[in-house]
Formats: sequence, structure tokens, C-alpha cells
Amino acid sequence: MASIIVTGGRPLTGTVRVGGAKNSALKLMAAALLAPGASVIRNVPDISDVAVMAQVLEGLGAKVVREDHSVRVDASEITSLETPYELVAQMRASIVVLGPLVARFGRARVAMPGGCNIGSRKIDMHIHGLEHLGVRIAFEHGYIDATAPDGLTGSHVLLDFPSVGATENLLMAAVLAEGTTVIENAAREPEIGDLVDMLIGMGAQIEGRGSSTSHGESSGREERIVPSSSQSIAARDRGRSPVAWAKLQVCGLVTGS
Repeated sequence: MASIIVTGGRPLTGTVRVGGAKNSALKLMAAALLAPGASVIRNVPDISDVAVMAQVLEGLGAKVVREDHSVRVDASEITSLETPYELVAQMRASIVVLGPLVARFGRARVAMPGGCNIGSRKIDMHIHGLEHLGVRIAFEHGYIDATAPDGLTGSHVLLDFPSVGATENLLMAAVLAEGTTVIENAAREPEIGDLVDMLIGMGAQIEGRGSSTSHGESSGREERIVPSSSQSIAARDRGRSPVAWAKLQVCGLVTGS
């Protein structure tokens, strides 16, 4: 079996430009659907998942331009509210377009990750949370059909466990809901904070991390995404290796500071 042998004990030198976190990039791209106009996301990793999310957004009618680790999403003219199964099957994270679409347009038809599974699904907390906000959910032929003809209404949502995906979907839906939404037992990963920053920049009113209160409207904005903690490993080197584009609180996850 092939192996990689790493011999440590030597100081590292040079500068490391930390790439943006995929988990942040994908959700910020989805958040751009909340408002007409263009949103620019910088420090985006050049990976296949980002390309698939761009295809998902383009399939909905958004104009997506990727250039030099930046993504510009113009969601002014959305022409479809349905995401095809072949794209969702490639990247399960595309389920996060459900919240923004139903919040802004009152309807969304999104293929279920994993298809038409019977019984408990990994997206059940997404569904139950959206139902608390007034969304009507139906399942047919492997698709989630979500409707909210009267708009969304703020509510109190208690998650069974701090699911990152459910927290993100509910945050994006709640910012266009009438009234205040409280999400208890919400996830606290760095990408949640990144999404909150973008939503606040778009006009939402959000307080707290573990218990998020959100209400407001959105408009296009520019945002830089947080680097992933796994890419910030150079920050703990004893040598002189400056890390570019790293947020201190994320490096703390690695260094223990």
C-alpha cells in the first residue's frame, strides 16, 4: 500500500494564502437568491462543488460569473423554482436553496438528497423548521414541493440537535418572514457565523449564535468568506509562516488559543 511519511520538527517559512471554506461558499451562494441584484462572494475555492452550485443557481435563472476566486451571483431574474435531481445528487448541500426560494417566491420544488427514501430523512429538521414558519410541504416522486402562498411568519423553532444545514436553511427563510423567529439549539460552526454576517449585511436583523433571532429584508451585497479550520493548520507552526485571509477565531480552533 502506498504511504505518505511526514517528518516534523523543522520550522516552516513562507506565506500561506488560506483558501475559502467550501461550506461557507456554497451557503453564501444560495443566500444570494434572497434578493434581486448582484452579490459578490470573494475567496471562493475553485472546486467542483462550487461549480455544481453555480449550475444549480443558473438553472434557476440566476447569472453566475466565476473569476479569480470570486463569484458574482445576480438573482434579479429567477425563471425557475425547481432544482433537478441530477444536480442535487452530485451535491447534497444544494438543499439549502429551499429556504431562500420559498421565502422570496412562496414556492420551491427541490429534489430530495438521496431520492424518495421512506422513514427518517436527514432533511427532516429542515422540513419541520420550515413548517413552523408556515411552509406547506408535500413529497412526490423524489421532490420536496414547498409552498407558502401567504408568506412566512416568524416562529419559535427548537432543533433536535444543532444541524448546520437546518440552521442555515431556517436562517435564510426567517430573514424574509413576517415577525421574529427564534432558533434554539442552532449550530455554531464558523460557516454559520459567515452566513449571519452576510445576511446582516443584506439587511437582516439577527442576534445571537446559539439562539438566533432574525427579522428583516435583504439586498445585494459583497462578502468575503471564512477559511476552513483544516486549511489554517500553518497557524500553529513555530516558524514564521504568516497565514493570509484567516479569521482569528477560526485559527483558534486549530491552535487552541
